[in-house]
Parts: sequence; structure tokens; C-alpha cells
Amino acid sequence: MPETGLDQGILLSEKNAAGILRLTLNDDKRRNALSEEMLRKLKDVFSSAAVDASVRVVVLAAKGPVFSSGHNLKEMTAAREYDDRGRAYFAKILALCSEVMQRMVDCPKPIIAEVSGIATAAGCQLVASCDLAVVSDTAQFSTPGVHIGLFCSTPMVALSRNVSNKHAMEMLLTGDMISAARAAEIGLVNRVTSETELGDTVFELAQKIASKSSLTLATGKRAFYEQREMNLSKAYEYASNVMVENMLAFDAEEGIGAFVEKREPQWRDK
Repeated sequence: MPETGLDQGILLSEKNAAGILRLTLNDDKRRNALSEEMLRKLKDVFSSAAVDASVRVVVLAAKGPVFSSGHNLKEMTAAREYDDRGRAYFAKILALCSEVMQRMVDCPKPIIAEVSGIATAAGCQLVASCDLAVVSDTAQFSTPGVHIGLFCSTPMVALSRNVSNKHAMEMLLTGDMISAARAAEIGLVNRVTSETELGDTVFELAQKIASKSSLTLATGKRAFYEQREMNLSKAYEYASNVMVENMLAFDAEEGIGAFVEKREPQWRDK
């Protein structure tokens, strides 16, 4: 049976015995908007998951037909009543959102997006910030800021690190909605499945990853994002050093020994 925890309001949480932490955006009345409250809860939960040894994989899902519509524009518009026309509030919210996305990348636990609805603007950014994404064939994605005179500059950061420049620019410049199939074609998501099979597909993937050494996964995730920003020679130098340290870890010695001896490895996550 899953353990319920963390919060049972606009962000639901449950963790099973395999260490799969399932987070569900639960504010469908507001289209699961990334309000200030939602962003703070996401920041806290990813920070907690990062240091919780019992968490091995995180799944991020949502209730309702919209995975996330992005920032809460009503909140943002209300801030225009301030003397500075909202400048300080806008800066605070965008910094908070950026911090959440970076916490996701920095979290040593793999994060899988499970998307069955529409993900737009910062909601699309949320999907792009996950390590993996599995979606239903009815899911849709867009960065529609240009329609309202607001270029999706912060969603662009995550989007451009997932898809090619021209595909990212097409989404950003047109604001057009793309289908799940197109999202998979350009590399925004990993897999497309039917709505009825989505949950099982994500669970199977999460369970497969959760069965690996947490130390190995954390080492690999960190190295992946670090080397991506380096030039080729620096990347190889860095990755070589990472592999040396990884080879000296107990789990690498155990895993290689188990392979040679044709047995199942016994991970100690160290």
C-alpha cells in the first residue's frame, strides 16, 4: 500500500514500497497553474525528495484535462496594482519558478513526467525539466506567450535543452499547439501511449529505474547535465573523472562482480 504524505491540498503525494514517489498537481479548477503556492510546494517537495534515501524515483502527474497551464496570470495581473506596476512581484515569481526547475535538474532522483492533458507555457517548461516524459496520445504542448504579447523566455530555457533549435523556435515564435506524436518526434517526450495504458506504462518504467543503484543513478544524472554545458574535451575529462570515482564505489564493484558471476546484484547505494 502507498504511504500518503507531504501535502494533500493542491499537490498530492504518495510513495510505494519500491521507493516511487508520485506527485500529482491537484488544482484542476485553476488548470493546475503554477501559482506562487504551487511553486513553493514543488520547491519543498523536490528538496525533500533529493535527501530522502527512501525515494528512488519521482513521478510528476496531474489531475484534470490540463497538466499545467503555466503561471497564474490572474496573480500576475493583480500585482500590476503595486506602485512598481508589479516589477518586484514578477521578478520574485520568475526567480521562484526558475529555482523549482533547477531543483528538478539538481535532484539526484530521476523524475518522470506523466502527462495526459495539455501542458502550456511554464507547464510545458515543467515537462521539459523532467528527466523523462511519458504522455497519452491526447496530450498537447505549446509555448503560447506570443499570442498575448509575452514571449515564453523562461520556458525557452528548458525547451531549448530538449529539442533542436529550429523546433524550439517554431514552438516559441508561433505559439502553436503540438500533438503528443509531434512532441515525441522532436524529442520533447519519450513515449506516447493510450490514456488507459499511461499509468501502467509510467509505473513499469519507474519500477525498472527504481531497481537500479541509487548511487549510480545520482552519479549519472548529475554528470549528464554537467557535461552537456562543456566543450567536447572538457566533457570527456569530466566524465572520465566521474567514471573513475564510480568504479571505486561499492555498487560498481558489486554490479560488475554479479555480472561476471551471473547473479543478481545486491545494491547498497554506496
